[in-house]
Amino acid sequence: MIELLGINKTYRRPTGESVEALIDVSLQINRGEFVAIIGSSGSGKSTLMNILGLLDLPSQGSYRIDEQNVAGLGANEQASLRNKRIGFVFQTFHLLPRTSALENVELPLLYSDRTSTKGLGRKALDSVGLADRISHQPSELSGGQQQRVAIARALVNEPDILLADEPTGNLDQRAAFEVMAIFQKLNNAGRTIVLVTHDADIANHCRRIVRIESGRIVSDTWVVEPKDALQEAV
Repeated sequence: MIELLGINKTYRRPTGESVEALIDVSLQINRGEFVAIIGSSGSGKSTLMNILGLLDLPSQGSYRIDEQNVAGLGANEQASLRNKRIGFVFQTFHLLPRTSALENVELPLLYSDRTSTKGLGRKALDSVGLADRISHQPSELSGGQQQRVAIARALVNEPDILLADEPTGNLDQRAAFEVMAIFQKLNNAGRTIVLVTHDADIANHCRRIVRIESGRIVSDTWVVEPKDALQEAV
């Protein structure tokens, strides 16, 4: 489903010095996988996530989704593809403060070309266990609940791919396990999920762990028995 081949990303500092954020990265992710990309700060994991999400372009290399060279698309075509096929969850929730959970979740539908969007916001909130919180504003929700609203917002357009960048970074342990339990449930239902983290314990809830250091993939392993987040959250 996702194929990166020979990806390089070079940034140039104001001084003119070049910085290689990604070096010869090749990665294949099949439909329905749950992959953790793990690395320390500055390892290149967030740059890799930005390229996967079409928020940034590689300096060199090929990026394909279902055999389509998406890195070569124009800006409008990339924006359309993101809206239709990719959902994003970030460490910070990015919820509008004086807006209900339902209204926050429905925001991406404003840019959708679907003929009907009725009920999609409620369905997404129900999928993360917040059907009883649709009228609550972010200030009336816990951190874990706010992140679940953010996950529902990422799901509202029913994307093929869910990208999560440090989604448990601002949560306490129990809320983090609750969020990981939602990701595991979504993956068990067939959703493709790529999750960036620096936390090995969080990564062990995924089915596959890709480790990146200094811009290079240094290991790619399968987790025989991923931790059950639902049991840990109890």
